Amino acid sequence: MADAEVLLRRVPSRSPWQRARKARPHLLLSRRGRRRFGLLTRGELRRLRRRLLRAHALGGDWKLGVPAGAQAHEAARCKVRARARPTADTRPAEPRDTRPAEPRDTRPAEPRDTRPRPAPRTQPRRSNITQPTRELGSGRVLLLLPTGEGFTFSGICRVTCIYGQVEIYGHIIKQGQPARDVYSAYTHACLTINGVQYPEPEKSGKEIRREIRAVLKPHMKLDDRNWAIQNFPPLGSVVLLEQLRTPAVDFMSFYACASYVFRQENTPVRTNAEYVMLKKIGLRRQRKKKGICLSESGLCALGELVSACCDGCPVIVLCGACDIGKSTFSRILINQLLNSLPGVDYLECDLGQTEFTPPGCVALLNITEPLLGPPYTHPRRPQRMVYYGKMSCHNDYENYIEIIKYVFRDYKRESPLIINTMGWVKDDGLLLLVDLIRLLSPNYVVQLSGRGKTMPALTSEYVELTDGLYTKSKIKRRLRGFEMGEFGDSLEFTDEEKDSCPVPALTEHKLIAVHSEFLCDKNEKNRAKYNKIFRDLSVLGYLSQLMPSVPGPLTPLHGLTPYQVPFNAVAVRITHADVAPSHILYAVNASWVALCKIMDDMTGYTQGPILLAQNPICDCLGFGICRGIDMDQRLYHILTPLPAEELKAVNCLLVGAISIPHCILKKQPGLEGTIPYVTTDYNLKLPGASEKIGEREYEHALLGYKSYKRK
Repeated sequence: MADAEVLLRRVPSRSPWQRARKARPHLLLSRRGRRRFGLLTRGELRRLRRRLLRAHALGGDWKLGVPAGAQAHEAARCKVRARARPTADTRPAEPRDTRPAEPRDTRPAEPRDTRPRPAPRTQPRRSNITQPTRELGSGRVLLLLPTGEGFTFSGICRVTCIYGQVEIYGHIIKQGQPARDVYSAYTHACLTINGVQYPEPEKSGKEIRREIRAVLKPHMKLDDRNWAIQNFPPLGSVVLLEQLRTPAVDFMSFYACASYVFRQENTPVRTNAEYVMLKKIGLRRQRKKKGICLSESGLCALGELVSACCDGCPVIVLCGACDIGKSTFSRILINQLLNSLPGVDYLECDLGQTEFTPPGCVALLNITEPLLGPPYTHPRRPQRMVYYGKMSCHNDYENYIEIIKYVFRDYKRESPLIINTMGWVKDDGLLLLVDLIRLLSPNYVVQLSGRGKTMPALTSEYVELTDGLYTKSKIKRRLRGFEMGEFGDSLEFTDEEKDSCPVPALTEHKLIAVHSEFLCDKNEKNRAKYNKIFRDLSVLGYLSQLMPSVPGPLTPLHGLTPYQVPFNAVAVRITHADVAPSHILYAVNASWVALCKIMDDMTGYTQGPILLAQNPICDCLGFGICRGIDMDQRLYHILTPLPAEELKAVNCLLVGAISIPHCILKKQPGLEGTIPYVTTDYNLKLPGASEKIGEREYEHALLGYKSYKRK
């Protein structure tokens, strides 16, 4: 009882708040934030600041009886403690910390760092995360882009610049220009929409807002227009992003080798409202480092070449090792030239990774539209094209050079010419490149190099003093009395060729060295797998032209009507291998064929098939698939996007090493039971058969592609 009485006497001495606080568990969150060690209250902070100002005013003698060193140390302590807590007049009030108090550190304090600290940033760096976006419905998103900032994304969309001007892949889209289809595929670096600075209009702010409202009215509602006016940045651009769906995209996305190209289905760990909004139109914001990055030397080279092309029609050769960025550099250069020129000529000499045609071709094209995507998204009709039939010219250099001569003859020097070369720059490949430079006589040679082993600088002196595969150096020509080597006569232009293409022999060119900083996931081990996938995508991009231009249900290839070609109307040639005449039709059936035009007349033949003894150098008008062969009526069944008017001129079928993607044959919609041209009963003991073809090769390539696609 005594203990109870004592206990009763002590209880009223505590306030209700103290009793409730002590009875409460320690892990329970409190509404009242605890005071952290080293922080000051507002009143203490004002008193310390007043003492600090008085110290500066009195010159350090404000505290009587304290040494000057101690006074300086006290003033420094006041500064440090004043910075520990933001004030209401300099920064906005932070929300009160409701977390439980952390345990105090009982270790001895470390010596204070007295080095000068940099001044705090008064204005945070602006990043592309702060760019306002707004969903407009019906697969549309509005983007407000400040000047000098970029929106890096992956996916496909249709871009319209409603106000201002933006830049994509070197091409400038201004206000009032038609919309552009942009393909930021997962097989290549992401594209970026950059805000471009334009002249400041000589109008008041009210007039500018009235103009923006007028151009936005046809595209969105009143609430969306008010939001755009409220968040519009000074000298910014208003961009409309729309969902893009075309028959070509639907056709390529149907097959396994291209299903992950345009849309990536994996979801990031953290999502926000912007991610959900952009996903509805098939886009995903990416970090800036995943976009295309040009080095200082690359920017300088682009500026010099654009200036030279605006003053004339130079010939530009791009050279460098594999996967160094030649194709990317050429696309940016073409897009920048199209900003001020009506067209640019392009000569494709890279057989394995072509830009506008299926692989295995040497082609000359005139480009008038910007390139806003990978090669398989912009197939073009060449001005002249020859089908070589292989991905490399190894062991057949002479035929390769003759084909380039044949195609280059059609260049009229009415526009600048950009020549893309192969990435084989070692041993015989370097000597072959020297021959091409002497043959084409360029004005500029752009040599791209990376961090690895570099090739020698291809200056004018180096080209003149180095022997090629079929041409001799300048010194040896003098010693031999200007006599060419074994193939020298075949490499010289005739009088008619010189008149049609007046190129002086051995003209001096200017070398432009570019240090490439393009990121590439390829290496020596996986390059062959990735290149095969890119070749399949090029073939799919060409076959997508078979789809109707109006969006609708996907039409499978076996549902399209092929053309019937008689045996005696066309000649046949297998370009990459020697095939017995009795097996020619087996090789042609279910193969990728080039539709060519030769000078010979086929009207005198009554029987067929007609076989050619050697590979012709002739014009290639297009490509197709030999769906079948009717032996009773002696007909080829050809499926091709080439119009019937041009098919009348075709009198030759060339079959090379380029094959139809396996996914086309294995995944044919609407078929039940046995699939045509696909079998599991394959005899590996046949001559020429190998375990690397068929199912195994397809699965390895698909697995390699899945590991290559971006996470």
